[in-house]
Amino acid sequence: MLSADTPHHAKSDANTSVYAAFAASAARWPDHDFLVVLPETAAIYGIDAHTLRYGEALARVDALAARYREAGFGSGHRAGLMLENRPAFFLHWFALNALGVSVVPLSTELRAAELDYIAGHSELDLAVAPAARHADLHAAARAAQRSVSICDADGMTDGATLQHAATPARADTPDADTECALLYTSGTTGRPKACVLPNAYFLRAGEWYNRIGGLCALRPGVERLVTPLPMTHMNAMAYSTMAMILAGGAIVPLDRFHPRTWWASVRAARASVVHYLGVMPAMLLGAPASAQDREHSVRFGFGAGVDKTLHAPFETRFGMPLLEAWAMTETGAGAVVIANREPRQVGQSCFGQPEASLDVRIVGDDGRDVGIDTPGELLVRARGEHPRRGFFREYLKDPEATAAAWEGGWFHTGDIVRQDAQGQLYFVDRKKNVIRRSGENISAVEVESVLRKHPCVADVAVAATPDAVRGDEVLACIIAREPLADAAAAPLAAELAQLCLAQLAYFKAPGYVAFVDALPLTGTQKVQRAALKELARTLPGTARCIDTRALKKRQD
Repeated sequence: MLSADTPHHAKSDANTSVYAAFAASAARWPDHDFLVVLPETAAIYGIDAHTLRYGEALARVDALAARYREAGFGSGHRAGLMLENRPAFFLHWFALNALGVSVVPLSTELRAAELDYIAGHSELDLAVAPAARHADLHAAARAAQRSVSICDADGMTDGATLQHAATPARADTPDADTECALLYTSGTTGRPKACVLPNAYFLRAGEWYNRIGGLCALRPGVERLVTPLPMTHMNAMAYSTMAMILAGGAIVPLDRFHPRTWWASVRAARASVVHYLGVMPAMLLGAPASAQDREHSVRFGFGAGVDKTLHAPFETRFGMPLLEAWAMTETGAGAVVIANREPRQVGQSCFGQPEASLDVRIVGDDGRDVGIDTPGELLVRARGEHPRRGFFREYLKDPEATAAAWEGGWFHTGDIVRQDAQGQLYFVDRKKNVIRRSGENISAVEVESVLRKHPCVADVAVAATPDAVRGDEVLACIIAREPLADAAAAPLAAELAQLCLAQLAYFKAPGYVAFVDALPLTGTQKVQRAALKELARTLPGTARCIDTRALKKRQD
């Protein structure tokens, strides 16, 4: 380990860790902008608008790393970061990474039950958050029976005392294989699974972005990237952040997507690149056309899920290509595909052609390869002797789920795609029982487990129903324990939505609650998910399907 007075960057190899890569870029581009906080974002967070240059940021990171080291934190520890897209997220992540501490990004939307689970499952040793969330974190630590040092991100720079680590750090030096982060991703089993991501995962994501070229070629020392996507997700944390670090570019993180001020933010940031989710183009196209629509310097948008009927109209109106990509938290840069070269098949849900380094299969329900233009499940692996290169390491404490995901030596994505005769891939649907609302993956089983707690619920099944703005909305089919009068349906639906809002992130709560007489079941009395999905499409607007979307608001 480096001593407390040794400059970390003097010893760094950019290929060993996220911190080392950042330090190398800071040495090369010390006066380049690294982190830009726009006035609108600063006002929301209650901080000053400012720009941090690479050299200044590195000095702050090293100072934080020294504080953490003095408190005994290091390799083998995990730290929860509940910092949203604040500049503190980046500084604390890099400082902890320098010491070999793995970070666990925590959404501020997490409610008590979710936070309790993650605190225990990830075995948190440290948590960094604004003071307003400390009580929640202390409660989660008690529920998980963990000794967690909890500190204020701003207080760290004010000389406040940092509680010493409860357990000693390991003596090993961080390298590319060291765990860098745990990212929790919703699955079909109810509880979110934690993807263990080593330093190499993040480094490869940045390297891939910087070499992919085509319509998304990055220019060293020039780019300015705006992202409204949360740092709790791999797109912003791995692709946006690492791409800019390795390119010596500037990151402009917004607190979230604000349709009305989006283009003003893009112009103020002098953005050359933006990252998007499918819901964003729909909202931007909904605004009245303006003479300023093309007054920006964006060369391309990087994202996924744009409505195929809106893809071409968006590009025509705003004068920039939306480059559709595909990846998962589990695949990282080990299996990422992007439509970054013409023909992009705009308006057909095309996400490009796999690189030569990626092996792809598309299989039917029988596990056999399907033919050209035939939908099937996408299976992927890295070509060569190391099929898991660039992928996640494993699901934490869940070897069975890890093995199932890699059954037969291929990663099973759960996504239904097709491939044309030219090798282009097209997204069709999701096989897994996951609802994707405004870019958030929601486990139906997790929502069902909360709704079953209500005494009036005899049975429940949750599915996605189409939403013109958000892609999917959560719909809960409820079988009431007692006969339910029509007049009682709306009040009970509101109760059920509020129950979910109290225990889950707001976006997971049902936007519709439908009272039904029966659920579609298999011969073994399991819910027929395909039939349920079809039923869910037909229910909104019917008499006993209550619209609860107005209740789905961020909780203070």
